[in-house]
Amino acid sequence: MKDALKIGILYSTTGPYGAMGADARDGAMLAIEDNAKKSGRAIEPVLHEPHASLQGYLDGSQKMLRADCRHIVGTITSAARKEVIPLVEKHDGLLWYMCPYEGFEANESVIYLGGCPNQHLIPAFEYLIPRFGARPYLTGANYVWGWEMNRLARELIANAGGEILGERYLPLEERAVGRIIAEIRERRPSFVLNNLIGPSSYAFLEAMKRLGDSDPLFRPESCPVVSCDLMECELELIEKGAATGQLCAAAYFDTLDTTQNHDFKSRAASRYNHERRISSVFASAYAAVDLCIGAILAAGTDDPAAVRREVHGTKWPSVLGTLEIDAQTNHAALPFHLGRINGDNGFDVIASRPALAADPYLTARGTAMPAKLRIVS
Repeated sequence: MKDALKIGILYSTTGPYGAMGADARDGAMLAIEDNAKKSGRAIEPVLHEPHASLQGYLDGSQKMLRADCRHIVGTITSAARKEVIPLVEKHDGLLWYMCPYEGFEANESVIYLGGCPNQHLIPAFEYLIPRFGARPYLTGANYVWGWEMNRLARELIANAGGEILGERYLPLEERAVGRIIAEIRERRPSFVLNNLIGPSSYAFLEAMKRLGDSDPLFRPESCPVVSCDLMECELELIEKGAATGQLCAAAYFDTLDTTQNHDFKSRAASRYNHERRISSVFASAYAAVDLCIGAILAAGTDDPAAVRREVHGTKWPSVLGTLEIDAQTNHAALPFHLGRINGDNGFDVIASRPALAADPYLTARGTAMPAKLRIVS
C-alpha cells in the first residue's frame, strides 16, 4: 500500500440537515489529519457535496467508487443510505454509516456505527414511561426515519399498556406546526416523541416553548419532548432558550466528563476553535474514519473483506468508548446517554448505560419488544 489511502467523505452540508452534515464532515477530516500524523501514511480524502439530493449522493458515491475509493464514510439520512448501498455492493466497497437510525437492516457492505432502536429509543422509553406515563404524542419526518421510529413507538406503548394520543408527519423543511401543537394542547399527552428533522424540529420545539409558557402542563418538567436525532450543532439554530429542558438520547454528548473525551475535545479545539461544542455526529464520524483507517492499515490492504475481518476481530478504542463490531450484523455496541438541553446550548447528561450490543431486528430476547417495558405508577 504505497499509494495514498483514499477515504470517501459523503455528507451534505446544505439543506434541512446541513448542520449535521457539516459537523460530520469536520469530524471525519479531523480523523484523517490525526491518522496521517500518527501513521506517517498519506491519506487522501475524496470529498463530494450532494446538496441533500438523493441523486447527488448517487453521483458522489459512483464517482468515488470508480476512482478506486473503496471506503465511503457518510450519509446522514436513511433515505440517502438506502440509495447508496446498492452502488457500494455493486462495486465491492464498504459504507461506514455513523448516524442513529431506525434499525431493521444489516448489510455486509455497511459498518454501522450509529445507534439502532435498542440503543436509543427503547432505553429512552424505559426512562420516560415510569416517570411521565405511557400516553405520548408522536411526531415525525415524512420518510423512513419518522415512519419506522413511530411504528416502534406504537408497539412499545402497546406493550406497556399505554395509548398513543396522536401521530403527525411533516415534510423535511415544513415549519407549519400549528395543527400538531393544537392537538397536543387538546389531548394532553404525557410526553412527546420528536422524530422531526432540521427546520421542522426547530419550529416544533419553539412552538412547544410558547405552549409551555401559556400552560405549565406543557413545560419540559411536565410533558418533555424527547428526540433521538437532535445534536449540539443544531441548538444554535433554535430560538434562544426554546429547547431548554427538552431531552435527547445519544451515544455521545460534548459534556461527557471522561479523560478520553477531554483529550478528544482538546484535539478538536486545536483544529477548529475552543468555543465549538462537539456533537454526536462529529464524534461518530471521527470514530468511523479512525476505525476505517486503522483496520485498513492492520489488514495491509483496503480490500473490504480483509478490512471487515480486522474490524470484527479487534476491540477498537474510540471517543465513543471501546468499539466492538458484531460479525453477524456489522453493528457497533454503543453506550446510551440521555441528555437534557441546558441554557448554554449543550446537554446535561441525566442518565447513562454502558455499551449496549446492537440488536437491529429486536430479536435478541426472542420477542419483538422488550418484556420489561411496563408502566410504573
